[in-house]
Amino acid sequence: MHASSFSPLQPKAILVLWACLFISTPAHPGQSTASGAALQQIPSAVAASLEKNQIPKEAISISVIEIEQDRHGKMTAKPELDWRSTQAMNPASTMKLLTTLAGLDLLGPKYRWRTALFTDGLIRQGILKGNIYLQGTGDPKLIPEEFAKMMKALQNLGIQKIDGNLIFDRSAYAPSVMEHNTIDGESLRSYNVPPDPLLYAFRTLSFQLGKSRTADFIDINFSPPLSQLKVINQMQLVDRACENWKSNIRFNLETDSVAANQDQLLTAQFSGSFPNGCKDVNYNVVALDANTFLTQGFVAAWELSGGRWAQTPIGKSGTVPMSARSLLQFEGISLADDVHDINKYSNNVMARQLLLTLALEKIGKPATTQNGQLVIQAWLKESGLDFPELVIENGSGLSRNEAISAEHLTQLLVMARKLPTADLFYQSLPAAGVDGTMKNRLITQLRKFLHLKKKPEVRIKTGSLADVRAISGYVMTKSGKMYAVTSFINHPNAWRGLEAHDQLLAWLLEDGPEPKLAR
Repeated sequence: MHASSFSPLQPKAILVLWACLFISTPAHPGQSTASGAALQQIPSAVAASLEKNQIPKEAISISVIEIEQDRHGKMTAKPELDWRSTQAMNPASTMKLLTTLAGLDLLGPKYRWRTALFTDGLIRQGILKGNIYLQGTGDPKLIPEEFAKMMKALQNLGIQKIDGNLIFDRSAYAPSVMEHNTIDGESLRSYNVPPDPLLYAFRTLSFQLGKSRTADFIDINFSPPLSQLKVINQMQLVDRACENWKSNIRFNLETDSVAANQDQLLTAQFSGSFPNGCKDVNYNVVALDANTFLTQGFVAAWELSGGRWAQTPIGKSGTVPMSARSLLQFEGISLADDVHDINKYSNNVMARQLLLTLALEKIGKPATTQNGQLVIQAWLKESGLDFPELVIENGSGLSRNEAISAEHLTQLLVMARKLPTADLFYQSLPAAGVDGTMKNRLITQLRKFLHLKKKPEVRIKTGSLADVRAISGYVMTKSGKMYAVTSFINHPNAWRGLEAHDQLLAWLLEDGPEPKLAR
């Protein structure tokens, strides 16, 4: 584990830090910038694409820095292209690079989240008579596979039957960060799930729809398992291609509270039509409150493991009493795995929980976004970086207010190459033509280099919101050069900007050789 000298902040230190955040700092140790100005022009292919797609050149910012390392390990950073790079811009999901790199450096890649289980009862003859308290610290990937391990750990304590309720302690987070606020009003979409110290399966019901392999009807399965969920399938199979398959699906989730000692019965009803041109697709929805979702998930996991209940538990919020005794401390995924998922697949709630984890570990509970921002600002200052334009609202980029300059995000990428976690961070970024959010991009351009022994590579974090398109990461060129690159487009036509960004990356793959540049 990488040990950091950054220690938890005390209240007085926080006030002093705010006063110091605006003091300019020297360049990062061991990092020098070669003399000579970067190109203050846009490559002609990029400019042509912008013009074709009606995106003004004033709406894009670009920063490209060549990273060189000699045989003694000394690193130099040479600016190659600079177009409006100092402008504060909305970075969309490329903001996740800042959150994940800070997390790796401050907590170390081996850091693991812990979920503590307590009880106010006793275990006798295989029966736990008493309540179970779950106290979370924000494990971002507490999924069915992890719950199965947790149930096995409970059974290893000699428990076969539970006679009590489930109490959920979310005191690790301030209530404000768990409010379900969205920037687009789409509260049922999984990318808008709010943080939760006891986040289970991203609080998302995922239905898998597909044509049955044995007959002409539609199979519907779902995950995670919930104890009281029933699916009513009234879908009709139609002869049609798979495009816009969601448009003719009608979904309704009804809850029916029954006796006081039972949890809610849930009925998911599907009707409408489904194209036979589709194979397996996922229909994801966030339609249950956090307590109901967690309760039914826990109950189902316990029953699937062979465990029994004296009566169906009622899950509710609460805090662990002082008199409760510990049952187990369950360790979840490593931070290295978390960063991989955040950057490859641009998972918003995982990024937000990482920011809150920084606040929780370095300042204490209850974790707030403001404290997470404070920790990152302190880390930047300690790293010799000064980003006065930086605005962090939640650390995921799912925000209209977050801001950073292309120049500074590229500087962060350069600094990342000096850290012990440099390669892990690099490998977490989507590889063009291979995986993540870059899987289907630059495929044609990369095929041109298949004959080379050492293949060029593009590792880029993407970002998109309405009016925003962003890229940031590394390009290994055909001659073996490494470039750090960031580009933001902030404009109503930004959705048309993918081609311009791909042209920029293709230009770098070819070592940026194009002589004709647009002014």
